[in-house]
Amino acid sequence: MNDFQGNKQFISKIFTDARTHYSWQDKPVPHHLLKDIYDVAKFGPTSANCCPLRVLFIESQSSKEKLKPSLAPGNVDKTMSALVTAIFAYDSEFYNELPMLFPHADAKAWFTGNVAYATETGLLNAGLQAAYFLIAARSLGLDCGPMSGFDRQKTDETFFTDTTWKSIFLCNLGYGQHDKLYPRLPRLEYDAVCKIV
Repeated sequence: MNDFQGNKQFISKIFTDARTHYSWQDKPVPHHLLKDIYDVAKFGPTSANCCPLRVLFIESQSSKEKLKPSLAPGNVDKTMSALVTAIFAYDSEFYNELPMLFPHADAKAWFTGNVAYATETGLLNAGLQAAYFLIAARSLGLDCGPMSGFDRQKTDETFFTDTTWKSIFLCNLGYGQHDKLYPRLPRLEYDAVCKIV
């Protein structure tokens, strides 16, 4: 039995059977589960252990209403019906934590005063961390509906004023209605994407 077959149930839960959800059950997401998901996802690797991801969970109706004007029209209903929407963001001054996170070098100095390098590193690594979060969420039983159709500037002005956080993308979280899924769209085959040199 190869590794894929031996881990097929786990792989299907996270990748091959997992789907992007648009409709949600009226079933609360426990706060402890969100913490459990983060506590798994935080161990994914980042450059120099920089850990720039920040997450704001939008749960209350009043917070949903504040987010609503930032949403693309096609994302309004699915977001307003979700029990939790995560705003995945990065801390533009993540490097201030590097003396603790990466103590064996003066990594903070790599980024201080270099906005372009800090922005590139923050976006890339927070995006990686957000992907780890989605994998952890699926592995612990939540369905996910990630999306980029929103006004980042308006979102930042609404939720992150007077902070160093900058939004990247949104993700609805909860227990999806599997009977309302669309047919799965195709994916590119290995030979179209991968090369060995």
